[in-house]
Amino acid sequence: MVVDPLGKVLVEAAEDETILYTDIDPQTFEDARAGIPVTVQRRFDVYPDFALPLTHHLLLTMVKETKFYDLLEVPPNASEAELKKAYRKKALRLHPDKGGDPELFKEVTHAYEILSDPDKREVYDHRGESGLSEQGGMGGMDPQDLFSQLFGGGGGFFGGGGGGPRQQGPRKTKDLVHRVHVSLEDLYKGKTTKLALTRNIICTKCKGKGGKDGAVRSCHSCHGRGIKVTMRQMGPMIQQIQSACDECSGTGEIINLKDRCGQCKGKKVLPEKKFLEVHIDKGMKGGQTVMFRGESDQSPSAEPGDVVIVIEEKPHDRFKRQENDLIIEVELDLLSALAGGQFAVKHLDDRALIVNLEPGEVIKNGDLKVIHGQGMPSQRHHEPGDLYVKLDVKFPESIDVEAIPLLEQALPPRNPVQKFEKNIALEEVNLDNTDTRSRGNIASDDRVDEDGEEPRVQCANQ
Repeated sequence: MVVDPLGKVLVEAAEDETILYTDIDPQTFEDARAGIPVTVQRRFDVYPDFALPLTHHLLLTMVKETKFYDLLEVPPNASEAELKKAYRKKALRLHPDKGGDPELFKEVTHAYEILSDPDKREVYDHRGESGLSEQGGMGGMDPQDLFSQLFGGGGGFFGGGGGGPRQQGPRKTKDLVHRVHVSLEDLYKGKTTKLALTRNIICTKCKGKGGKDGAVRSCHSCHGRGIKVTMRQMGPMIQQIQSACDECSGTGEIINLKDRCGQCKGKKVLPEKKFLEVHIDKGMKGGQTVMFRGESDQSPSAEPGDVVIVIEEKPHDRFKRQENDLIIEVELDLLSALAGGQFAVKHLDDRALIVNLEPGEVIKNGDLKVIHGQGMPSQRHHEPGDLYVKLDVKFPESIDVEAIPLLEQALPPRNPVQKFEKNIALEEVNLDNTDTRSRGNIASDDRVDEDGEEPRVQCANQ
């Protein structure tokens, strides 16, 4: 919709139409401006640009989707130079050789590939990604190849050596990415699992032609672009409207109904359910990938992309993993901590480790011990890491008074009571268990006041 400074609607787009730009006659613009009070002109900021020849162009770019523009952080009316500058800036920051996100780097590169092609950009502006998919325009070249082709580089994108761009390979369809959640047990032992996915394959009946030999022809109405541009004049305004071609339904091709393939109905591809065997090797980590080359969607105009399986490690209820090491917490009774004994650890496979505690070695609460060679296997050579055991000593609730003399014989003597000067009055008291009901507001966790100096103690009203 185009509205003049006083609120009058001059141009309005119908549903599924896009206003690209509007030509305004300079004299008409000046005449309309002359009749507006100066205060109103300033409020609406109406000042024509006399540098524009013949007509003033009011840019009103309206698009169906903005995802690709948002990825490049540019407005929908960005010029080719602005697109290239924005892509270079983001790709340099996201490139995997500089520690960037590989998936986001691919998305940004794919967005630039679409928007830098005038035909694909026109389809995307009007019909979004769904329009590109219908025309087979979602596939693309390798992100590394595109970046090197645009900005040069060789021997690694940020490596030395210089050199020209890599040779551009054939176009590929978009990779299919699936995430598989794997337990720590399966990462320890290794596993083979089956994954079902649905992809498009080239129609076997028409071999990707969509119809009989010679039946597919380019649409003469839109010249194979799938889009028609019409002009509409409303008063002094000339409106240019972009819409899907009604002759070919936006596909850019015409196939007579009687000549269309009876199997794919002229779409050239058919959905297929495929099962892949995913081999999860011992010692794999979360975030690693398993690649199936050429197993993505097929297209008559591009080579199939890859299926990428991303490993996601599930949290474990007993073990924590740090690279190839494992960490576990074990509760130990006081007698075993003082006099030795045994405890068991159920491992991630079909084994249990019986751990011996040597008599005479005192285990303190919070001690960290290690069992060498019982961690996770490394992926390449399957060499195991270590298992770290944190010991939490559990004290008994009470003790038999008659056993105290035996403890006094076995344990070191008590620490003597501190001595005081004669003027200090001594008073004996006993320790009682706290009553949480009457003094429930006492801070048991020694919360520190905002100034960070002293613990804050809150007492209930008496």
